[in-house]
Amino acid sequence: MHRLWLVFAQTVTISVAMLFAVQTLKPEWLARTSVGGGTSIVAVQEAAPGSAGELHKAGSYSDAARKALPSVVHIYTTQEIKAPQNPFLNDPFFRHFFGDRFDLQPQRRSGLGSGVIVSADGYILTNNHVVEAADEIEVETQDGRKLKARVVGADPDSDLAVVRVNAGNGTKLPAVTFAPAESLRVGDVVLAIGNPFGVGQTVTHGIVSALGRSHLGINTFENFIQTDAAINPGNSGGALVDSNGNLAGINTAIYSQSGGSMGIGFAIPVSLAKSVMEQIIKTGTVTRGWIGVEVQEITPELAETFKLSNTQGALIAGVMRGSPADKAGIKPGDILLSVADKPIGDAQSMLGVIAAQTPGQPAQLKISRAGKQFDLTVNVAKRPKPPRE
Repeated sequence: MHRLWLVFAQTVTISVAMLFAVQTLKPEWLARTSVGGGTSIVAVQEAAPGSAGELHKAGSYSDAARKALPSVVHIYTTQEIKAPQNPFLNDPFFRHFFGDRFDLQPQRRSGLGSGVIVSADGYILTNNHVVEAADEIEVETQDGRKLKARVVGADPDSDLAVVRVNAGNGTKLPAVTFAPAESLRVGDVVLAIGNPFGVGQTVTHGIVSALGRSHLGINTFENFIQTDAAINPGNSGGALVDSNGNLAGINTAIYSQSGGSMGIGFAIPVSLAKSVMEQIIKTGTVTRGWIGVEVQEITPELAETFKLSNTQGALIAGVMRGSPADKAGIKPGDILLSVADKPIGDAQSMLGVIAAQTPGQPAQLKISRAGKQFDLTVNVAKRPKPPRE
């Protein structure tokens, strides 16, 4: 009995030693187990030969990038600016002795941005602040061609502009495909394409963080897509595309304390961009409705003061004398509830709804005054151009 016990102990000791050696030197042997005389992988699942590329593609947006990249261009601008002049140069006595030798030559300032080809015959959509006041505009396509461009028209209120290039010899440019209006949802993957810091064409990706962002003080008309896709200086005017490579917005601004991306970028949605673009291409300008009122948000305190059940609508804070609103009988203190049967959520949405009305046409307004609601008809006028600074 003692001898059998010694044999058993030695067998166990040798088995443990062998298991330890296999575990250390050949651990993959332990991942195999025999089933029905065959061999099956149970610990590690290996992709079938040739499927590695398909697995990579499933988590890749290379197709979307490949589709959109040729439509995004770099925009280089130059502007002549007057050099600051020393006050002594205006003194006749000084000029008598020294003449014009101290007159400073004009300086040239350069800028960069991005743009999106929207038609095969050379129309390019970008931001107004990219080409504003530029004396010369040069566009570089993805394939390295450099083309002179001219401004077709601009809309400072939405910070959009259209420029045009001539590729020559009837060459067709690769126009972007527009995504359906209002097709983005919060959480959708988007790609930002542009020329950040002038390093060259760059693609970044992120998600839609929010929709309908306003009250940012960036543009007069704001309805931004917010995204965490990296947007940096030089990306302005570039494309924000969806996961299918379709244009969803025009990259416009970032929130940053350092000048670089902090994961809060803003793009003009394609619905607004397309509307502005079509008007500029057709007429060279953008026409919007205007009634001549100054509005402010209805806060909970104001709602309580005016005995309102909620904060919906816009408070008329002022009425311009002789304006369409003045002629229609609108008064300061009125609450604007709807325009042409479209409810007004706040002051910013009121601005957009009024702007969408056709100048020269009447519009029905629902007003609340002293707790009573009634309708007024106002003849919408053309929104005046913003004064130049």
